[in-house]
Amino acid sequence: MNIRVLHQFLTLAEHLHFGRASIASNISISALSRNIRQLEQETGAELFHRDNRSVSLTPNGLIFQQYAKGATRQWRQVCLDMSKTGDQLQGEISLYCSVTASQSILFDRLNRFRQSHPGIDIKLHTGDPEHSISRIAAGEEEVAIAALPPSMPRGVVFKSIAISPLLFIAPKSQHEMDIPKDNNPEQWSKLPMILAEKGLARNRVDQWFRTLGVNPRIYAQVAGNEAIVSMVSLGFGIGVVPEIVIENSSLAEQIRILDIEPELESYNLGLFALKRSLNNPLVRAFWGLTDH
Repeated sequence: MNIRVLHQFLTLAEHLHFGRASIASNISISALSRNIRQLEQETGAELFHRDNRSVSLTPNGLIFQQYAKGATRQWRQVCLDMSKTGDQLQGEISLYCSVTASQSILFDRLNRFRQSHPGIDIKLHTGDPEHSISRIAAGEEEVAIAALPPSMPRGVVFKSIAISPLLFIAPKSQHEMDIPKDNNPEQWSKLPMILAEKGLARNRVDQWFRTLGVNPRIYAQVAGNEAIVSMVSLGFGIGVVPEIVIENSSLAEQIRILDIEPELESYNLGLFALKRSLNNPLVRAFWGLTDH
């Protein structure tokens, strides 16, 4: 039984309202509802009466509430005892990041973490980095690696581990593309651009073009930085990707980095977690790895 779900159960039992309980738990209403249904399946009992207007504990829910309070108290005591004795940590934490991050900034850190904490298993999930923070906020992951956005959901904390410039890239061969030698709006408006469909990089390059007064000619909108690098290497247009993507791309020799002013704002890459998750000694151990 997941200790996080027990905390969510207790929060719902306190608020008796899925909306308020989801906010207090820093997860979505749908995720909270799903976790409670799974808990009821595991216990074989209905824990809450639900209708369109109210939520209340069933008799079995009242019994389970006392168990959950005791179990969470014991968990906190175990965490405290382990932190004091320095015994080897055992368990599993979930981690979410992009494929690029898993091959670059995560690789060395995982090796060091494994050496320091051989008893902790990492459950790694890879996917679109734009989903990282929402997965943390929903309680679906304990740690994520992504770029710092302009704002974050309440209860989510960030720790910087690397800075990666956001770069304009072009095909390697000079003749493939007529790159403006200055910020000439007319020339830029004619260049085919290959951009991310959405996300932080897209927002920043859109703002760059607005500042220049250019309505860009978008040749393709794609999901994934690796796809942008691939299309640029084939000569389809100009792209924008973080430097870390280029450093780990097999196509790095097929593209060139453009010296463009003003520069785009760099990516501040780091760890994300729910603030309360740092009470978990396993998460805290991984979080502290970046201090070394």
